[in-house]
Amino acid sequence: MTAPVAPPVAASAKKLKQAAFSRSLNKIYLLYTVGFLFFVLCLAVGEHLGLSRRAIGVILLLSTVTLYAGIGILCRTNDAAEYYVAGRRVPAVYNGMATGADWMSAASFMGLAGTLYLTGYGGLAFVMGWTGGFCLVALLLAPYLRKFGQYTIPDFLGVRYGGNLPRVVGLLATILCSFIYVVAQIYGVGLITSQLSGLAFEVGIFVGLGGILVCSFLGGMRAVTWTQVAQYIILIIAYLVPVVWLSVKQTGNPVPQAIFGYQLAKVTAKETALMQDPRERQVVAIYRYQADDLARKLQDVPAALAAARKAADEKVARLQASRAPLAEIQLAERARAALPRNPKTAAAVWTRARAAAEARAQPLAGMPRHAQQFAGDPDGNAGERLTYESSRRNFLALVFCLMVGTAALPHILTRYYTTPSVRAARNSVGWSLLFISLLYFTAPALAVLVKYEIFHVLVGTSFDRLPAWISVWSHIDPALLSVVDINRDGVLQLGELRIDGDIMMLATPEIAGLPYVISGMVAAGGLAAALSTADGLLLTISNALGHDTYFKMIDPNAPTARRVVVSKVLLLVVALVAAMVAAQKPANILFLVTAAFSLAGAAFFPALVLGIFWKRANKWGATLGMLAGLGITTYYLVTADPWLRGVFGITQPIDLWWGILPISAGVFGVPLGCLVIVVVSLLTPAPNARSDMVVDYIRYPRLGSVKAGPRSRT
Repeated sequence: MTAPVAPPVAASAKKLKQAAFSRSLNKIYLLYTVGFLFFVLCLAVGEHLGLSRRAIGVILLLSTVTLYAGIGILCRTNDAAEYYVAGRRVPAVYNGMATGADWMSAASFMGLAGTLYLTGYGGLAFVMGWTGGFCLVALLLAPYLRKFGQYTIPDFLGVRYGGNLPRVVGLLATILCSFIYVVAQIYGVGLITSQLSGLAFEVGIFVGLGGILVCSFLGGMRAVTWTQVAQYIILIIAYLVPVVWLSVKQTGNPVPQAIFGYQLAKVTAKETALMQDPRERQVVAIYRYQADDLARKLQDVPAALAAARKAADEKVARLQASRAPLAEIQLAERARAALPRNPKTAAAVWTRARAAAEARAQPLAGMPRHAQQFAGDPDGNAGERLTYESSRRNFLALVFCLMVGTAALPHILTRYYTTPSVRAARNSVGWSLLFISLLYFTAPALAVLVKYEIFHVLVGTSFDRLPAWISVWSHIDPALLSVVDINRDGVLQLGELRIDGDIMMLATPEIAGLPYVISGMVAAGGLAAALSTADGLLLTISNALGHDTYFKMIDPNAPTARRVVVSKVLLLVVALVAAMVAAQKPANILFLVTAAFSLAGAAFFPALVLGIFWKRANKWGATLGMLAGLGITTYYLVTADPWLRGVFGITQPIDLWWGILPISAGVFGVPLGCLVIVVVSLLTPAPNARSDMVVDYIRYPRLGSVKAGPRSRT
């Protein structure tokens, strides 16, 4: 039986009401954009009149967090439809903007430009994979999930495949992927907040967490949606302004996307000059000596540690006997105290130091040439050809993992539940691509322009004339940026500068010589990116727990108000746990995010796509397929990634399958998940008629109305 169709008059009235709602939003956000620009202009005037950097940072931090909290308070709700899916009335263009903010995580805003700076052409895998993933969303998932018309991804799995078993596996996968992702965002929040306000990193995490919680806790998806639109406006302005400024400064052209190819040619020429520079070669040779020396120590750690202690004791005694200056004696004593306490600790410390020295004992500070497609040489010797094939294979594997991961991330797919119709959901994906492309088309240009600035302006500067931002970032965290005059010539060489990709975007205004207010605005944009994604992720986790666990499996008769309260309490708990984990600085942002993509793609993509397009897929196939894909991906990450190996105490040698790096672990999980679903589904009984009806309903527009979910059909 087909669900009743709304009368034409009612449908027309609904369209008019939706149009009026959209016009109202246009006015509100236009005024908001103008107001934000005016606010930044006022801060710029204040800086010119003597307003301190600390004051500007604090004002930007407090004003933006207060703004987001205010939207959360205004949009507070206890209605289930409003809390879970924003009442399903978000216009396509604004849902696209909110999705863009939800997507522009700390990794995209902060990490992408830094990755492109450090890896050159190889970093384009992120741009291609993430953008291609939205094409998969538009073609394979978004319109069908919107037609399904429920609240969460585990909800779809539970109804499509029947029973709670697929729902539970989907719930566990949702929590795992989203929690890893949200830890990365909260890490970014702490980093940006500490840079804006001068607070300690750990304190900055919990300050930013307050802005996250007020939005998602009080108003759920409704508050998060309208906050994310506001956040997207801030982050895209903050991203474009310094890049346009750099473009004008270097070329006179305000369109960086059009001229970065010309700057890339200049960077390539400078790379050749730096590789031939005698002082750069001297730095490389020193790092090579350090790496070789550490390798010798690691051959007999106890003896090397004993010799190091003896040498340190003799040096301190010699300085004391010769009545050397107190500062020299104290320096020698600190060096002695810093020695590892036992051979086990020494082995770990020296292994890390050797790896760092090996990485720096390469031309261009270990970075590949920016325009070089892959490492190695397809026309070289056997070793060079092998390196080339491995590099190309990993590039393609990463693109694949990012594409399927993008198409399977629960917090992104849930956004398309909020549109008024299936058609609006499909249009919303197009708007998402447009808003995201504004940043993704700019990031490669930003990397080249910054590299030009560092190569031509910063490198060759004497250490006593280095810009202030060097010392500022070194003070925040030496692991993010450090300089050392290793060859003692008093001049900075490229090999003596270590800059982490996570701060590249935040440091760009200072690298370009812009006023500090622009640096503060960029930090506010990065904060908006991290907060918007964290909001969506925390809401996804809490809704999955509250809706799919409590309501669907524990108390199906729970009233709406109680369901929403349970989700809010769970959101608070998850947020606090994620903040505690992020405070430990577990790994770099980009690795955490990419691991989440591999896990999401392996767990969800086969089950969702086959569930929509293949009626024969059944409960057992989907359950075992999700477990197999998730299991093999997790296993490869744990056994192949150095950081995770340390966490789990794995000591056996790393065994890379076909040379695939752990960042692309999903390349094994997705095919295995598909294979298991197909084989198990064919070997077990076919799904029941209800599952067939769900597939028919979501795939064919003529069956039922958009409002009526699959339960409306009998």
